[in-house]
Amino acid sequence: MADTIVTNTPGASDSGAAGMIIALIVLVVVVVGGIIMYQRGFFNNPSQPADTTNINVTIPTPTTGSGAKTN
Repeated sequence: MADTIVTNTPGASDSGAAGMIIALIVLVVVVVGGIIMYQRGFFNNPSQPADTTNINVTIPTPTTGSGAKTN
């Protein structure tokens, strides 16, 4: 009976390191782009109107009536 030996040698190209470098570059570009967009105000909501709330309160002055006791 003949024995069969199979030897698998890995390929010459290693794409794992190249993929990690590309992923790191994309991540840096996304983070830096987000920071630049935040600093330039791209995330502000322009549809909100300016705050024009006007609150007027009238407080009545206390008066001494007939039942008030004064010292």
